[in-house]
Amino acid sequence: MEEADIVVIGAGSGGSAAAGRLSEDGRYSVAVLEAGGRNTSFRTLMPGGIAMQTPATNYAFETVPQPGLNGRRGYQPRGRGLGGSSAINAMLYIRGVPWDYDNWAALGCTGWGWDDVLPVFKRSEANQRGADAWHGADGPLHVCDQSHVHPGTRAFVEAAAALQIPRNDDFNGSRQEGVGVYQVTQKDGERWTAARGYLTDRSNLRIICEATVERVLFEDGRVWGVAYTRGGQTRMIRARRAVVMAGGVFGTPQTLMLSGIGPGTHLKEMGIPVRVDRPEVGGNLQDHLDYVAAFETPGNLFLGRSLRGSLAGLGGMWRWLRSRSGMMTSPYAEGGAFLKTDPALEMPDIQLHFLIAIVEDHGRAKVKAHGFSCHACVLRPESRGTVRLKSPDPRAAPLIDPQFLSDPRDLAGLMKGTRMMYRILEQAPLAAFGGKDRYPFDDDATLERLIRARADTIYHPVGTVRMGSDDGAVCDPRLRVRGVEGLYVADASIMPRLIGGNTNAPSIMIGERCANFVKADLA
Repeated sequence: MEEADIVVIGAGSGGSAAAGRLSEDGRYSVAVLEAGGRNTSFRTLMPGGIAMQTPATNYAFETVPQPGLNGRRGYQPRGRGLGGSSAINAMLYIRGVPWDYDNWAALGCTGWGWDDVLPVFKRSEANQRGADAWHGADGPLHVCDQSHVHPGTRAFVEAAAALQIPRNDDFNGSRQEGVGVYQVTQKDGERWTAARGYLTDRSNLRIICEATVERVLFEDGRVWGVAYTRGGQTRMIRARRAVVMAGGVFGTPQTLMLSGIGPGTHLKEMGIPVRVDRPEVGGNLQDHLDYVAAFETPGNLFLGRSLRGSLAGLGGMWRWLRSRSGMMTSPYAEGGAFLKTDPALEMPDIQLHFLIAIVEDHGRAKVKAHGFSCHACVLRPESRGTVRLKSPDPRAAPLIDPQFLSDPRDLAGLMKGTRMMYRILEQAPLAAFGGKDRYPFDDDATLERLIRARADTIYHPVGTVRMGSDDGAVCDPRLRVRGVEGLYVADASIMPRLIGGNTNAPSIMIGERCANFVKADLA
């Protein structure tokens, strides 16, 4: 039987950070089980390759039909392979605001206030601008300014500024509110995934790719290993000291339930023996529902599908291959804003992402036009959903039910945010491009119909294995799964509440903290 001191399930953002920190001093042998491959192709390394995802890099999950979205199935892309979703995302580096983490602490997550997590964010970061009160310069995760900002993105910033929205060149600094260009997780024109930063070559770190985890093995309340399949063979690996689960917001609750840890009634329905009846496993699912405005423009300044657009894309790829520069370093969602729908609010409740291309159905629809898009999402939604097993087969996708718009406050907030977004898009700096709105509206009824017909995720699901101090929480504040000694979780599933922004940076912070907790417990 294979053995390691610590087994980490999943090499995504949190798992990479946890495995990297647990192995860095050489004290423990660490094995990482990853269902995907190594993600070393140019499609991953080239930032613009976000549009070239394949089943090898993206699970491409779907939700169950959503009543709030006219019965549509939503799309839920999740990264597969080393780096997880940090290998397919838009690379935007956002942490949220201090209130988010102080609220976690107020909810019973002792030790997770802003003063506790800021040093971890700084330790993880290698910011191109250098170290200061808000940023670190020596961490494994490279963060930089964009080197090739599109004129349309500059116009978006100017349009927002024309409405007296303050410019903000650092959404992770002293304030989040405002408009600006996002920093990205890149280095020298290449995507910098969590795996590239943390999973360095070490003699005590073994990475096992193409490994599908079947279940966690435990006896008498103590974890002792993991069962997985690779190359058509079922294998087991013994964990002498601990197992860290980092399969993501969908994968971690799925593996827990396959292991007999979860809602007892549901597990019995699946024919799985109940080892630990934990009703909240797979509950508390939260996500940023997002509405996209799309404008067609004449000419080919913006990206689009045409002969000239295709030639420009090929030229951009050639330039990137030669010099790691140019348009293919773009995350496409280059600029954005954090806005308040009410000036009396303590922090922004709406986030915008401005894209330099028309995006329909997450880029899967082939739109033969040039233009731009802008996304609006409600940062702290009230709707709550679930993740459940579809079958006892670990290769089967789970049943994902975000229950979008099940709470009417989310619809009201998204309508306000969308109207604020349109005010920016109608200002002269952007209106000068002559854009034609693909989905115009004049009244609330039309806007609501458009939202229910077109809105979907902006890819920030969290919360399905939440931490807390109450008996119902799946994990305690030190990320230990209640009821199984030696079992930890290191991904966004532990978040009790969704933070106000993109979730990759917080997931890496969670992985770092989990490693600290494991090391302290094993000392």
